[in-house]
Amino acid sequence: MSIHYDELKKVFHLQSKDTSYVIQLTKQGYPAHLYWGKKVRGLQLDRLLEFKERASFSPSTDMSQLALSLDTLPQEYPTYGSSDFRTPAIQVALPNGSTVSELSYASHTIRSGKPELAGLPSVYTEQDDEAQTLELTLKDELTGLTVVLAYTVFVNFDAITRSATIINNGSSTLQLQRALSMSLDFAHDRFEMLQLSGAWTRERHVHKRKLEPGMQSVESRRGSSSHVQNPFIALLAEGADEDHGDVYGASFVYSGNFVAGVEVDQFHSARLFMGLNPFDFNWRLEAGERFQTPEVVLVHSDQGLGGMSRSFHDLYRSRLTRGQFRDKTRPILVNNWEATYFNFNADKIESIAKVGQELGIELFVLDDGWFGKRDNDKTSLGDWFVDRNKLPNGLEDLVGRVKRLDMQFGLWFEPEMISPESELYREHPDWCLHIEGRRRTQARQQLILDLSRADVREYIVRVISDILSSAPITYVKWDMNRNMTEIGSALLPPERQRETAHRYMLGLYEVLEKITSSFPHILFESCSGGGGRFDPGMLYYMPQTWTSDNTDAVSRLKIQYGTSIVYPVSSMGAHVSAVPNHQVGRVTSLETRGNVALSGNFGYELDLTRFTEEEKETVKEQVALYKEVRHLVQFGDFYRLLSPFEGNETAWMFVAKDKSEAFVVFASVLQEPYPKLDRFRLKGLDPNRDYVLDGGEGAYGGDELMFAGLKVPQFHGDYASRVYRFRAL
Repeated sequence: MSIHYDELKKVFHLQSKDTSYVIQLTKQGYPAHLYWGKKVRGLQLDRLLEFKERASFSPSTDMSQLALSLDTLPQEYPTYGSSDFRTPAIQVALPNGSTVSELSYASHTIRSGKPELAGLPSVYTEQDDEAQTLELTLKDELTGLTVVLAYTVFVNFDAITRSATIINNGSSTLQLQRALSMSLDFAHDRFEMLQLSGAWTRERHVHKRKLEPGMQSVESRRGSSSHVQNPFIALLAEGADEDHGDVYGASFVYSGNFVAGVEVDQFHSARLFMGLNPFDFNWRLEAGERFQTPEVVLVHSDQGLGGMSRSFHDLYRSRLTRGQFRDKTRPILVNNWEATYFNFNADKIESIAKVGQELGIELFVLDDGWFGKRDNDKTSLGDWFVDRNKLPNGLEDLVGRVKRLDMQFGLWFEPEMISPESELYREHPDWCLHIEGRRRTQARQQLILDLSRADVREYIVRVISDILSSAPITYVKWDMNRNMTEIGSALLPPERQRETAHRYMLGLYEVLEKITSSFPHILFESCSGGGGRFDPGMLYYMPQTWTSDNTDAVSRLKIQYGTSIVYPVSSMGAHVSAVPNHQVGRVTSLETRGNVALSGNFGYELDLTRFTEEEKETVKEQVALYKEVRHLVQFGDFYRLLSPFEGNETAWMFVAKDKSEAFVVFASVLQEPYPKLDRFRLKGLDPNRDYVLDGGEGAYGGDELMFAGLKVPQFHGDYASRVYRFRAL
């Protein structure tokens, strides 16, 4: 059993592979958080809950137990207004205008498996014996407000998921103003908070800060998870680093507005919380209706950040992503975007594909510009029909040309958008997100379709399905190139306008479910100006994401390193592009561009017809190497060795699950005269096995590689790199 309930002590003990999570019900029925950490047997865990009377400014909830105050009780799902002054998980406006509620235990169930979340992406089980789920029902007796807290604990993963179902069992309409997915209180604040922050072309950089009294949080109000903040935070205990110490990670399975943070109170306890952003959010909950919050995935590791990351990687790779490509190695592709931008025709595309075939590339992807009158980014989004000026014989002819080269064919879409200069907008100007009388703010000369509307969703599913059915297309890049403004819907009544952003996400998930399930043979890759929607919600529908529009190899060291904190390498698109780089103007060698891109779903994004014969030979070697190691890169255990955020050098490696082989990437940014003679240590190998290095002499002991290390390579010139491939004897 993974979930144990002690009826006498009112203690729930949730046990995953190596983790325990413990809840106790107070005599008043408040669920109190006792413990989350390394797995324990749990003989006397109820002794962890301590009551101590504080000043009158932390008022007593029960006059028969003056030491009990909700302001100091470590809680699982705190409410607002009934004596807890800290950040609440839920806030509800009642018909009388008040926003006070109080939830206490009503019942619970423990079941095998993991129920699906209605209309939302979530981690799943394939067999009921993989997990158990605790459903803890809380109720506000005065209003009939009911909250069902769901906790799923996995047998083979160090992960616990949390979500909340909010039900109006009263007779009056309630206004849900705040509906977080989880909250829990630590007994102390001795943590660093790690977040993944950045901007377009600078996504998911690692930032750490020591917790201080008050609020520290990250959030998005952009209508998507965003380039700026990722829906993830981790707490690192004192002394924790990449390989050692307690780390607590929280990841939000959602693609829209979110908030995640920690509040440190006056007594130095830390409240961790995560969920839908309450900013500009309100949900009208009629009598008998229910509201489902998205899911939070919690991972504890006592082996530092690396241990936490590998737990997320294994879970997300095998129990979040779905479909035929979940367990398949991904093809090597070439994308024409940076090669041609909008200026191409069928002959040019075929010429690039022909060289790609000669180099061993397996998939050609036609990017933006093939539809409507799309000669620039000012027009035609929404007009999903082929531009006959560029492709006079249609898409079928071009796909046929590429297929005859024994290559697969992929296509770019931006289905959520509409151009004011388009046939669709002229026919349906009310289909975009807008507020009557207000300016319709454009970004990249485009507006956003209102996916809260059924007619808009039906249109998208129909036109995209028609294109995908018209030719043997095996890959789709699904892009989204702006954030939300004037968030309103022409079909929603005034009292529901603040539901628009979340209804949009529910509509998007419905569209994605229909299209991806109708075309299971197609590999879908999500994109939002690169990594602007790199989140678990999108990975549920599409097993990989374009990591960043920045293809510069040096920039990618930080972007890919930061992304790996949560997301498996099998989810990252990584391409070799031209130099000078189109985003930052940097010139790096083809070798280094290739070595960095090998650490992801590998491809090229440049004009292959411009390669010299020498460059073609280099590319052939890169392609051949990736075909040999991609099973490692995409499905092996990932170890970070040297951080680009802490020095001039970056290194990481991939190790087979059976430790039979490994692939290592080392990169150096700037060179110095007379550099120190140093070593870097490998990780994850079998210390009792010997390994042979491709191109090297003799064997290395696994213990030698991990404890003594390898010589740091000496380079001549900046932006240099090297890869190593080891195989066990």
